[in-house]
Amino acid sequence: MQVSLKLLFIGAVCVLLFATASIQAKDNNSLIAIDWSYATDPYGSTATFRNQLITPDGVWVNFNRIPRVDAQRNSWIEVIYAPDMTSLTDTKKISLTYKCDTPLLIKLSQEHYGKDGDQSYAHYQIRLPKAAEWTTKEVDFSHFARPHWTPANSKDYGIVLEKVNALYLTPSMTDAEGGEATLQVKALNLLP
Repeated sequence: MQVSLKLLFIGAVCVLLFATASIQAKDNNSLIAIDWSYATDPYGSTATFRNQLITPDGVWVNFNRIPRVDAQRNSWIEVIYAPDMTSLTDTKKISLTYKCDTPLLIKLSQEHYGKDGDQSYAHYQIRLPKAAEWTTKEVDFSHFARPHWTPANSKDYGIVLEKVNALYLTPSMTDAEGGEATLQVKALNLLP
């Protein structure tokens, strides 16, 4: 009888360990390298990595953003998370574990506003506080808003998840001054 209980206990522990490993693997799916990239303007802003964008510790990138060139040419820096489109359709929230030297903007890149849309590059965004230590924030899409500079002729469609093709993570720096910031991401999870 005791042997049966021991085997039952060992079996239960194995199931629990397997379930825990599966949950951890699911949590780290957001750091699949092919889903992540970065972009900088063609005017001189730079991105520096530790050999690659995705490391065993997560995303690590140091940005140096130049000030705005002129009224027609703005500088930019961004880390881009572009998961499988079906991943976003049932999403209502994002959980992000990050460090950033400056406040951090999460932007939703929506087709209505990009090169195939009205070309305003308007979007919906939320601003998170700067974080010197690992910080996890859960943000609901209902708290995202359009930035103040959105052109008046850019129609507000609301957030249409079927049209969102990426999430952009951007250290918040002024257009006039630019600046330098290091962004690290340990996890980004899409939540129902």
